[in-house]
Amino acid sequence: MSCETVSFASDAAKTAHAHAAALLASRQAKPGDKLPLKEHVKETDATTPLILAPSGKSIFVGVPGAFTPTCSLQAPGYIERYDEFKAKGVSEIFVVTVNDTFVTKAWKEKLAPKGTPVRFIADDQALFVSALGLVLDATTALGGPRAKRFVVIANDDTIEHVIVEENAGSLTATEASKVLELL
Repeated sequence: MSCETVSFASDAAKTAHAHAAALLASRQAKPGDKLPLKEHVKETDATTPLILAPSGKSIFVGVPGAFTPTCSLQAPGYIERYDEFKAKGVSEIFVVTVNDTFVTKAWKEKLAPKGTPVRFIADDQALFVSALGLVLDATTALGGPRAKRFVVIANDDTIEHVIVEENAGSLTATEASKVLELL
């Protein structure tokens, strides 16, 4: 294969990722919308889909990538403050990343070697975040579409709050202490 062919294929892939991310993010979820619970994600096994079925107040923390610096600062806040969230009526916290199950599990084990009730969800095909309209074109930094940095607060299957960082590399509005203030 020539260098020109590789360059063309690379450029075509980048363009396709950018257009796909823009299309998928064209309608962002808002309060009152239903969670896209029919979208399959994975938690513990790469071949076994999980259909989310949250009950009560739940928090979905979307992160662009496991093991990335800002994401590895964000997720521990939810792990460390889990009891504070429970005291405010939160039944479950889900950290959602567009990574495969193996990477997601390894990241959880690194962040919480003694375990945590915070659930780490692999949205390996970006189906859940796409249905929420929260896809980020991270082709340059992470190789393809990923999740925007977001927090969705839901009661049963109804979205109450959607918080999205303007800059996915920043951690301001979606930091655990800021989300606790909303509850």
